[in-house]
Amino acid sequence: MAPTTTPTARARVSARIGGIAESATLAVDAKAKALKAAGRPVIGFGAGEPDFPTPPAVVAAAEAACSEPRNHRYTPAAGLPELREAIAAKTLRDSGFEIAPSQVLVTNGGKQAVYQAFATLLDPGDEVLLPAPYWTTYPEAITLASGVPVVVTCGPEADFLPTVEQLDAARTDRTKVLLWCSPSNPTGAVASRELTEAVGRWAVEHGIWVVTDEIYEHLVYDGAEAVSMPVAVPELADTCVVLNGVAKTYAMTGWRVGWLAGPADVVKAATNLQSHLSSNVANVSQRAALAAVSGPLDAVAEMRTAFDRRRRTIVELLRAIPGVECPTPRGAFYAYASVQDLLGKELRGSRPRTSVELAAAVLEHAEVAVVPGEAFGTPGFFRLSYALGDDDLRTGVERMGALLSEAV
Repeated sequence: MAPTTTPTARARVSARIGGIAESATLAVDAKAKALKAAGRPVIGFGAGEPDFPTPPAVVAAAEAACSEPRNHRYTPAAGLPELREAIAAKTLRDSGFEIAPSQVLVTNGGKQAVYQAFATLLDPGDEVLLPAPYWTTYPEAITLASGVPVVVTCGPEADFLPTVEQLDAARTDRTKVLLWCSPSNPTGAVASRELTEAVGRWAVEHGIWVVTDEIYEHLVYDGAEAVSMPVAVPELADTCVVLNGVAKTYAMTGWRVGWLAGPADVVKAATNLQSHLSSNVANVSQRAALAAVSGPLDAVAEMRTAFDRRRRTIVELLRAIPGVECPTPRGAFYAYASVQDLLGKELRGSRPRTSVELAAAVLEHAEVAVVPGEAFGTPGFFRLSYALGDDDLRTGVERMGALLSEAV
């Protein structure tokens, strides 16, 4: 009788997918909402989404689209032709970057644009320079695309922005891409035109691609300017992919429409990927996005006024908390505050030694949800979104401050 053989044990989940960490910002937001649903008065500073409704004209366009049979069918994987044309026009209008509609791929939100950009550009082992603090999705998307994130840590003394010298020190013969995000999530930092030009010229000099995330382009304050890198350095255009979407500018996070724009061959390759991955973005959402990008910027101007007021309020309140330091953000809608001086101090019977542990204590005892800096590659910080109502913002920070003032 032949011996019985046992198949080699295999993991139930692949190493590639099993290694992906849950989105920290969405996890914090979900926990805050769950606690609120259970009756606790939790105030959440986790989610990066405007608290304003989508503009009525955009909603009306979606309502009308629902009744049109043409929107009930498959459409081109790269996006509705009229939307790609409108995105090209909007890009020229808003940033001065001239592209053809064929250089635009409409994606299911900005996150899909991030992943597809890296999946299209990277081969296994290619390195991506990733300035930290970084948005929590970037390193996961890079790794999932078989790339290697190379973190370049930037401190508050440099406004959380990298210097050319830092980038060059991290460069190797495996470096293929630099990730650039200005205005920044999570810090609200905005790179100057001079820094943007210097980094862009350095990338051209060394043959390094740039993936630049411009989703917060309209949310700048105190005279700051959101400069598109391929506009500042035109010779970079052939090795640059620009990411954007309607989520932040038009309060459309739930509609899930983003895009990537870049060289035609890269966009075509990314479109081929999307044709198998998800096909076209939901047509009703595309019609809504068409109305948004083709229309005026009145809605974002109103939001920016509110965000500016809240920005000044949250910085003032955070700076009043002993042991907390908070630079003034000049873009997006986030404050990135240092809590390093509070770590290791006694607080309600424990000594939180990491910003993860301190954030957990803040949620438990103050019923305030914040995202710890570990999620963004820089422990010892809290990210707080000020895209929430003025009253909740003030109450939440004051409640957190009262708790943290107990730390000894």
